[in-house]
Amino acid sequence: QVQLVESGGGLAQPGGSLRLSCTASGIIFNIYAMGWYRQAPGKQRELVAQIISGGSTSYEDSVKGRFTISGDNAKKTVYLQMNSLKPEDTAVYYCKMVTSLREYWGQGTQVTVSS
Repeated sequence: QVQLVESGGGLAQPGGSLRLSCTASGIIFNIYAMGWYRQAPGKQRELVAQIISGGSTSYEDSVKGRFTISGDNAKKTVYLQMNSLKPEDTAVYYCKMVTSLREYWGQGTQVTVSS
């Protein structure tokens, strides 16, 4: 059974940084996309960043230039480096991995940006 385990969330001050990690346990083949989503209270879940097999990346407009997604298929791990954090980045962050058969979601990790 595949599980995605996230880590690295927590409390950061405005302007600070956090690095999220997400690693898949179990057997998972042919990951062709990995991504990070977030959901703030009272809002819909939104795509923050994704990376496609081959290295192509895309970002939600509000995080461009501040967040960087990277992935290691061999390690079944995806990262999200978050710099210049803002209070509006506060949300539960979820990772997702997509294979040819199905997609997998992590359980979520809380990121709070506050002074």
